[in-house]
Amino acid sequence: MAHFFNPEGKDGKEDLRLHAPATARNRDVIFDVLKRTLPKSGMIFEVASGTGEHAAHIAPNLPHHIWQPSDIDPSHLESINAWRMELAVESILPARHFDVLKHDFGVQDQTIPLIAVLAINLIHISPWNVTETLIEKASKVLEEGSILYFYGPFKRESLHTSESNEQFDASLKSRNENWGIRDMEAVTALAEQKGFDEPKITPMPANNFSLAFKKLA
Repeated sequence: MAHFFNPEGKDGKEDLRLHAPATARNRDVIFDVLKRTLPKSGMIFEVASGTGEHAAHIAPNLPHHIWQPSDIDPSHLESINAWRMELAVESILPARHFDVLKHDFGVQDQTIPLIAVLAINLIHISPWNVTETLIEKASKVLEEGSILYFYGPFKRESLHTSESNEQFDASLKSRNENWGIRDMEAVTALAEQKGFDEPKITPMPANNFSLAFKKLA
């Protein structure tokens, strides 16, 4: 699981921007997938934005999209907003407090269609009902052609894709018995039940995958 850290601020001032080392390794490949996959314009809702670094890196390179970051952790919300203020990018909205199990998706500006829900490195560090609820709620707000996107480690046909992932899975379960690397087929079955097409699967660095589900009519 990622460990975030604060850099020392300028002139000794506290810097609220958190850093996750893994982000620097995966942000470009995630951007490449999103660039190929997303509809041409609209609102992107990122669930569990963490440090906010994916939004900070990717959103400025998607000039026709608006990015809504969110998180459940107050320190993460502060970090997201600090990155936003540092960049002064209008396409990144203020971070929204969002709990998948309690809150519904939605956008403040109803004139901008919600065209994607993203969950990067979330579903293996949350209980299974978070994945179930996220897919169900996303299916209710995404229109035909919109995207539900997952990034992270997955098992395939109930088997780990690497020894390091197997070790990581054991570590996750030792911290919380309800966490763990999910079966790609189980996630796919849930999404298809809720009106999504079979995913476009992209192998990613460090034994991770991108799963991009397109909403059907």
